[in-house]
Amino acid sequence: MSAASRVSRIEFSVLGSFEVRVDGERVDLGGRRRRIVLATLAIEAGRPVSVERLMTALYGDDPPSTSRGQVQICISALRRLLGAYGLSDLIATRSHGYVIEAGDDDIDLRRYENLVTRGRRLRDDRRYDEAAGCYREGLALWSGPALDGLDGDVVRSAATRLDEQRVSVIEDCVELELAQGRHHDLLAELAELVERHPLRERLHGQLMLALYRSGRQAEALEVYRRARRLLVDELGIEPNAWLQQLERAILVGDARLHPQAAPPGFTGAGRRPPSVAVPRLLPTDIADFTGRAAQVQAMEQRFSRTGESREGPAVPITVVSGKPGVGKTALAVHVAHRLAGRFPDGQLFADLHGQARTRADPAQILERFLRILGVPGSGVPDGLEARAEMYRDLLSDRKVLVVLDNAGDESQVRPLLPGAPPAAVLVTGRNRFAGLAGAEHVELDVLDSAQSVELLARIAGAERMMAERRGAAELAELCGHLPLALRIAGARLGARPHWQVAQLVERLEDEARRLDELDHGGLGIRPSISLTYDGLGDDARRLFRRLALLDFPHFSGWVAAALLDQPYATGQDLLDDLAEAHLVDTVAVGQGAPGHYRLHDLIRVFARERVTAEEDAADRAVALERVLGALLFLADNARNDAYGGDYEQVRSDAPRWPLPSHVTGRLVSSPWEWFERERQTLAAAIGQAAREGFTAACWDLADTAATWYEARAYFDDWRETHQVALEAVRAAGDDRGLGMILYSIGGLHMGEQRYDEARRALESAADLFGGVADEYFEARAIRNLAYIDRLTGDLDAAVARYERAVGVFRRHGDPVGVAYLLNGLAHISLERGDAGAALTLLAEARELAGRTRNNRVHAQVLHRLGEVYLQLDQPLVAADTFAETLSRVQDIGDSIGEAYALWGLGTAWTRTGRLEEAGTTLESALRSAQSAGDRLIEGRVSLAFGEHFLAKGGTPQAVLHLHRALDLFRAVDSPLYESRALAMLANANAVSTSANVGAADATR
Repeated sequence: MSAASRVSRIEFSVLGSFEVRVDGERVDLGGRRRRIVLATLAIEAGRPVSVERLMTALYGDDPPSTSRGQVQICISALRRLLGAYGLSDLIATRSHGYVIEAGDDDIDLRRYENLVTRGRRLRDDRRYDEAAGCYREGLALWSGPALDGLDGDVVRSAATRLDEQRVSVIEDCVELELAQGRHHDLLAELAELVERHPLRERLHGQLMLALYRSGRQAEALEVYRRARRLLVDELGIEPNAWLQQLERAILVGDARLHPQAAPPGFTGAGRRPPSVAVPRLLPTDIADFTGRAAQVQAMEQRFSRTGESREGPAVPITVVSGKPGVGKTALAVHVAHRLAGRFPDGQLFADLHGQARTRADPAQILERFLRILGVPGSGVPDGLEARAEMYRDLLSDRKVLVVLDNAGDESQVRPLLPGAPPAAVLVTGRNRFAGLAGAEHVELDVLDSAQSVELLARIAGAERMMAERRGAAELAELCGHLPLALRIAGARLGARPHWQVAQLVERLEDEARRLDELDHGGLGIRPSISLTYDGLGDDARRLFRRLALLDFPHFSGWVAAALLDQPYATGQDLLDDLAEAHLVDTVAVGQGAPGHYRLHDLIRVFARERVTAEEDAADRAVALERVLGALLFLADNARNDAYGGDYEQVRSDAPRWPLPSHVTGRLVSSPWEWFERERQTLAAAIGQAAREGFTAACWDLADTAATWYEARAYFDDWRETHQVALEAVRAAGDDRGLGMILYSIGGLHMGEQRYDEARRALESAADLFGGVADEYFEARAIRNLAYIDRLTGDLDAAVARYERAVGVFRRHGDPVGVAYLLNGLAHISLERGDAGAALTLLAEARELAGRTRNNRVHAQVLHRLGEVYLQLDQPLVAADTFAETLSRVQDIGDSIGEAYALWGLGTAWTRTGRLEEAGTTLESALRSAQSAGDRLIEGRVSLAFGEHFLAKGGTPQAVLHLHRALDLFRAVDSPLYESRALAMLANANAVSTSANVGAADATR
């Protein structure tokens, strides 16, 4: 019987010692880390838990660089362990973390929460006896303190929260049972609870009431005196107002204290002073609030559910995070005003100044909140914990919305959280607050273009924006679509009605003045970003400002490491710190790829100010040189890996900044994917190296990038980067670099079928390499000139050049280079009709290619073999050979090679009579050729279509394709293929004439 069929039930125990049982059998989870990871997931069952939160659970706020890997190890170990019970899928992977896919009945915490939620709904429906029964059933699930025996900040924080909520539920249950006259039954339990929780004034009051209703008035008053003595001695405060009120009611024998006169809600003497005011502390809503419709709707729905019922024992928390100036406070205040009616007991608001050097003290915030909630000054406790306990007690049955703005971290927020619903909390801050258990997260980004212009119109006037639409769009772009910047720009225009929008645009276009211009009426971008920047550690600040040295569109951990000259893990951790502070944005670059980041335009301007002010030019140059060296190192490794490690390439004397082999292996494990991820980075680095005077790095990177540009037919990138590099090497007088760039430009012109220009560039490159005595790269230029000779019909010249280059490549021990040259010579033999000579040359070429891991040369040799088999009238063998070729070029993403392989396969199918497959394959070949922009192979595919339609008897279609092929061959100046097209056209016309004559004879 399989493991899966044995399993009947898995049970997680959270409400006591953490345990997992399968079919009643306790599972040995192993060490501490596994237990903490599984417990953290179990607490949030059904909701994804980020890897960052699991790292914090294991290691606290300062996890080591290995923590991410340790989390993954724990997850793998737990999956193996659970797999023994047929439960390997219980822990599922999500985009940024993991989730336990368990039912509510499988986790005692979920059963408890559901029972408490049901009890509260029954209480709201005045079904008090059933409500108390639900509470008792839920409380019976507890076997001790939550998560007993586990440590770690996240787990202990969750355990403390659950234990606190449990006491609140007990108090709610006792209140219902007191109202039903069950005071005698509660005396022993309440006495024990008061002893365990001596500072819970509500419990003292409930015990006093139970004693009084049991005819024990003196003992009830003694409970009050003991409570007062404890509070005065321990905390220096008097009992709060409602407990004092209860004492006076017992002294005078108030009739309302008897159960028949006391509905639930009074049994605790009202639990708050009857004169308490309803707080309305929200700042003024923003009249010109713009955008954020999806976020507003989602937040309203979440909080509306909370306002309507007590939806579980956990306080609903929503965290709004985002970069400086993105509008977090504006959104929070706007939503809070819209929800005010759902929270009739009030709205509390506090600015925690989380990014300031002196943050708001939670104890002082609590003092203010307690006074507002009706506690007299003399009744406010001195300590943070005592104030937090009183605050939670006062809010335990009140529908209050608490808005905590501009929070710094979880430690600042936790004391200000209510203990249980129906209160709810809205937090804003620049960090993500991953440590707030159960919080929902709303991460704000900048506005889109239309919303940005709309906000400007609302502030500065719609007619004005309509009159200068282009200027308004440019202004929004220069503000980076950041709400704070837009608001400042709009206010400046509003204060200067005589200005045109274009005037402000012109001022902002000067980057050196941009932050100065975005300052008005006490609002400024620079101070907003400074608050976050000043709160960073030294290394994080250094990385942040050095990132502004780069003109890269995005960057990842290796860039950070090079900028700081630190290990990769350190750079990655610091980048994550900057992302947590919303000073860099994350960028999606592909599933499974290492994280990439970017700087918002205005934040980049600030960072450039700081790096210029705080670091000298020499340090800035050295940091940039390291980044260029790291990119060169990774590009070298990617190219070597893609081409088998035996592809000899030119290297400049630009220094490399090596990364450890395990890091390099991970980053470039798929070289072609690495190139796609870093394609924009390579182009930006080539341009910046040229501008900053790093000429060797410039041409070295350009030469390396050309390998990828050629394979993927990125001709625009190739042309633009090499024009930049060409100007740089000429200005620097670098002949070797000039030779390399001209050689690469020759390859570009060959790809574009501009053979005259290619010849000129390659001849110049060969002369330059000869001048610096570099025979190897001179031979490479000669090899490409031989290719042009062959295409333009000068086969003798091509053979002479190929044979000259072969000798050089053999002396240098370059098997790939020799294989390429033999392949070229075989092509000429084939064109001369000597298939036997071609096979001999290709046999050696294939053997050489087989020694390497270079799929590209192997594919080209196979392709030529396929052509030989076609000439030998062996189309089935040719088809198999072209199919293998296709597989290899698809593996390396060679789009032009794919077009050639599909051409060969389609031609082979035509000659075997599989015409339907041939037509489909040739259509794919034509799409690939047109997508790559290669007119030569497009012409050859058109030629193959001509043969295909002649085989089908479709002479008119054949003639159309052959004319198309002829035009293409003439456009790229290829007389060899032009002659073939003319010969096939003559044949097609002859077939057509014969058919016409036959038809005429048939009608006579």
